Amino acid sequence: MRQGKIVLVVFICLVVGMFTITRADESEKIKKGDAVPVFSLKGDEAVLSSEDLKGKVVMVNFFATWCPPCVKELPHLQKDVWEKYKDHKDFVLLVIGREHSAEELDKFRVDRKLDLPFYPDPERVVYGQFAANTIPRNYVIDRTGKVVYASTGFNTDDFEDLKTLLADQLK
Repeated sequence: MRQGKIVLVVFICLVVGMFTITRADESEKIKKGDAVPVFSLKGDEAVLSSEDLKGKVVMVNFFATWCPPCVKELPHLQKDVWEKYKDHKDFVLLVIGREHSAEELDKFRVDRKLDLPFYPDPERVVYGQFAANTIPRNYVIDRTGKVVYASTGFNTDDFEDLKTLLADQLK
């Protein structure tokens, strides 16, 4: 009887694992090594196109105001990336609020005392070109328009890797 329970538990773990792997693969539309998709965002002053970013190192962060890991990550993004590189002529940061309006992002920015460049994506138009689900997500695009870094979720080890890669890209 005990062996039957063990076999059942192993079977359930395998099925759940296969489902998780399949969902993760399906959720990623853009991976490291891919060309960045063509997109445009409406910012505070103008429309920004991915075509305008050629020749720049671009970091794209997808987040939502209701997402605890996203909210935890943003102060690190502010301090360790934005404050360090915001004046670098070859760096662009896009912090994209998935399913958020400009008004929601402005309120969030003020409430959280953040100075990050937020862009609304209320219909998931841009997000949908990169992924199907799961936030936060970070991408780094090199000067040629190729994705050189892609991550999902937030943990400090991955964020350290991201910072190292940015420093290398912006030398």
